[in-house]
Amino acid sequence: MEAVKYKYQELEFQVFFNDHAANDFNTLFTNMPSDREYYAAGVPGSFYNRLFPDSFLHIVNSFYSINWLSEVPKQVLDKSSSAWNKGRIHYSSAPDDVVKAFEAQNRDDMDRFLSARAKEVVQGGLMVLVAPGRPNGTPHSLCPSNLALDALGSCFLELVKKGVIEEEKMDSFNIPMYYMSPQELTESVERNGYFSIEQIEAIPNIGENFTFPKEQICLTIRAIVGVHVKEHFGEEILDQLFELYLKKLEEPSVNYNHQIKKVVNVFAFLKRK
Repeated sequence: MEAVKYKYQELEFQVFFNDHAANDFNTLFTNMPSDREYYAAGVPGSFYNRLFPDSFLHIVNSFYSINWLSEVPKQVLDKSSSAWNKGRIHYSSAPDDVVKAFEAQNRDDMDRFLSARAKEVVQGGLMVLVAPGRPNGTPHSLCPSNLALDALGSCFLELVKKGVIEEEKMDSFNIPMYYMSPQELTESVERNGYFSIEQIEAIPNIGENFTFPKEQICLTIRAIVGVHVKEHFGEEILDQLFELYLKKLEEPSVNYNHQIKKVVNVFAFLKRK
């Protein structure tokens, strides 16, 4: 905002915050600074669909959002499919057919996202995207963010063995998340054709000397996937599940703090043609 005001002097800013309606917009509005220099509004709905009128937005910023898919690929929940993801909650350590199903879902979702924004952004308008991802050429099975979900998946299996949750219930649960590489995002933008690429790159998430307490890692993963777990299994398993997860993080074989230093964010700066 400061840069825009410096160039254009007298301007008024309208900022729209988008999220699913289930997220608490009231909390967002309550915590906004009283001296803010913009007008604010909340816009519920999936960003994979249209949210605004034609040629309405000048700048779009999506932060840690496009890593969420619009839905779990249907094949991974279908017992008759070669992509059925039995016994896992994610695709990272799954067979190739499962990974391909998630890749295809991501491609379709990105085309929907870019096409929707292309209608809403003015010609020459800008879009800045930041999402957790993986470096080019890194297998999904070695992506640190995926390793965190693999560890959580093993906790689900323990709850199945203890009879806390049913095996069939676990087999019908997958987390709708996908970690793109810069190359995949580049291909999506070029295939879509509505935006020019000013810059796309992978940037480190944290410094090499930074260390997360295991409790913080556990709370972070709970914040990220807890809503999905609650919706599918009920709230009553959350505490037990993440108590197991905290113990899992304490195992030397997991060593997630070593892995988290390899996490990258995929950064993209795009311009509407």
